Amino acid sequence: MRLSAFIIDNLESILQSWEDFARTIPGEASSMGVEALRDHAEEVLRVVAADLRTKQSAAQQIDKSMGKAEKDDGETPAETHAILRHDAGFTIDAMVSEYRALRASVLRKWLQEIKHGTDFEVEDMTRFNEAIDQALAESVASYSRTVKATQNVFLGILGHDLRTPLGAIQLGSEVLLLDNDRGAKPTIIASRIFTSVKRASKIVNDLLDFTRSQGGGGIPLQRVETNLAMVCENMVEEVRAYNPERDIVCEIKEKVAGWFDPARIEQVFSNLISNAVQHGARSSPVTVSLHVEQELAVFNVHNQGQPIPEEAISDIFKPMSRHSQYAAGDYGSHSGLGLGLYIASEIVAAHQGRITVASDLADGTTFTVSLPLAMCDRRVQR
Repeated sequence: MRLSAFIIDNLESILQSWEDFARTIPGEASSMGVEALRDHAEEVLRVVAADLRTKQSAAQQIDKSMGKAEKDDGETPAETHAILRHDAGFTIDAMVSEYRALRASVLRKWLQEIKHGTDFEVEDMTRFNEAIDQALAESVASYSRTVKATQNVFLGILGHDLRTPLGAIQLGSEVLLLDNDRGAKPTIIASRIFTSVKRASKIVNDLLDFTRSQGGGGIPLQRVETNLAMVCENMVEEVRAYNPERDIVCEIKEKVAGWFDPARIEQVFSNLISNAVQHGARSSPVTVSLHVEQELAVFNVHNQGQPIPEEAISDIFKPMSRHSQYAAGDYGSHSGLGLGLYIASEIVAAHQGRITVASDLADGTTFTVSLPLAMCDRRVQR
């Protein structure tokens, strides 16, 4: 008996084995009904059986063995199964174990049939394993997408919910700082509250930007005609205010105007300048420059000090990478999530620009941002 026919003829027995195994998985499975435990198992098996009856080329066989087989538009039963298992509280390991048990159950029952003298094709076993691997790959990918989407929703809600109380704390600290009748100690405390809430607000804003970027649409922009020289100078002054002991040199010789989102560009400039201050040698200045070069606004931030390790360069713009201490943002690695450089790179990409970094012991570290001036390229000598 061909394996495809065996699966259809013994569908109920195989499904019962699936159900029995699913019931042994710790957690929510013990309280689930038959329909939930068998969720999409029958559809998965019917897809596998249909696949066994379909002719395939050598290339298709190789693709299927790696879980890369072509599939029709729409959600497959294996993908739907993964989503429902996630929602039911199954771990990804538990879901994978279902496929392992299904594979073993079908082959064990089929081999028992063969022992009784039934004709068989050895190729069926290979095709069956490939089909199960394809279903498993679809389920794992679907489960991972669901986890990622759930995390992004959670982070988005968390960020929005935290904004209101943080705004109230920041406003209160500003009011206290403006009260000249208070003594030195209350003023110091109010200043610490203000600084801390600014750090917390930046973390929240980074979270919100991260969730937006993960949604597939990238960082949203509101472009207006903007003088980048003014934006850059304002960010330099802001970082100086937080780091009065550091020497920050600003080299801008011309007004650079174009169509940008000024608030987003502020994030890029602030993050890069602050990182240079944070990681640069305290005995050397941080140099910031902005100029126009071949229809591009080119922004550079340079600092001396220990170079970024070579192994960190390739990951430095990735979110929460193992080298995220170099991307922690305005207040150092212990106050950020390692999202600063990732968000900066996403903002630059949204402007159709490019961000790069070069770092070695002799020349120091330089971050370079190149932004197209688009249709508005105006340079006025100052």
